[in-house]
Amino acid sequence: MSCFCIPKQILKSRMAAFLESGSVHEFDSRWRTEDCNDCSCSKTGIGCCDSYMTPGDYDEEKCESIFNKETCSYKVVEKDDHSKECPVHSWVG
Repeated sequence: MSCFCIPKQILKSRMAAFLESGSVHEFDSRWRTEDCNDCSCSKTGIGCCDSYMTPGDYDEEKCESIFNKETCSYKVVEKDDHSKECPVHSWVG
């Protein structure tokens, strides 16, 4: 799982970027970004983490992972036939 934090001290210098994208959030609020990060805002800053698990152990020769931004999830399917799912033995995140 990938996470990042923007401390309150740095937040003031980055405020223009948040305002530019229209992302103004109240303290103690939570939201999901277009990039599938789950974020929260507190008086100490903003913290975000991936909202999805990444497939870790599957047959990479026969299969490929496909990310769906609408559901914020991966699907592992056969390269030659995307209608057939492949078994995944471990997920990270």
